[in-house]
Amino acid sequence: MIRKLPTGEYRLYSRKTNPKTGKRRNLGTFTTRAAAEQHEREIQYFKRH
Repeated sequence: MIRKLPTGEYRLYSRKTNPKTGKRRNLGTFTTRAAAEQHEREIQYFKRH
């Protein structure tokens, strides 16, 4: 899940909530949405290989 921050950057959050905190885990902050989407695809690939 990608959200735009007030600073104009994009942050990638995990799809599931962290059971300990009840919030989504921060998976990185990126300057462009395209970079965040690319990293999200890389994570999905890594999870399955």
